[in-house]
Amino acid sequence: MYYPVNEMFQTIQGEGYYSGIPSIFIRLQGCPVHCKWCDTKHTWTCSDTNKISIEELIKKNISNKTWSYIDVKTIIFNIKKQKWKARHIVITGGEPCIYNLSFLTYGLEKNGFTCQIETSGTKLISCSFNTWVTVSPKKHKNTLYSSILRANEIKYPVLKKEDLSYLDAILSILKNRKNCHIFLQPISQNKESLKICIETCIIRNWRLSIQIHKYILIR
Repeated sequence: MYYPVNEMFQTIQGEGYYSGIPSIFIRLQGCPVHCKWCDTKHTWTCSDTNKISIEELIKKNISNKTWSYIDVKTIIFNIKKQKWKARHIVITGGEPCIYNLSFLTYGLEKNGFTCQIETSGTKLISCSFNTWVTVSPKKHKNTLYSSILRANEIKYPVLKKEDLSYLDAILSILKNRKNCHIFLQPISQNKESLKICIETCIIRNWRLSIQIHKYILIR
């Protein structure tokens, strides 16, 4: 199985449940969701004119539209070749779930890694049983019922107080089915959104996600 990889790099996970954990990010190219506040719009389209070699991809140190088609064995080989110390893999995008991630997640697990997927929940999630699934539902973007039920963590972006009504609708589906971690995340470090998130987290005993990587200026 080949995947269009936009970039691979080692860093600290800055969001949600695994915030602060050393992680290797595998960012996939392609996204049909197109959120207006998206900070990775360069991953939306998968044009052949932006295709590069795996060697060029590994050397890449800035986020842009270039990507490389890579099979699972080569992905794992290059992770080991870099001698990165992190054992947690974050598969993100774009929207990674437009692809079948079972091959990638099982392959990584067989090599001693834990996997996490960051998805909008608008596409069918195909991955290993042990993969940690972070679903970030977006208003008016048709979050799938199956994605909500599969989520280990719901990381919900908030701009204004009215946004919380959609989250309540999603949580009504979960009910008491399982212990799903709920995070509120202010969009684009907006101060008013942050205030809303903090107040709501305190009232409802949820957790706050503040994208620490953007504050400490790392990828």
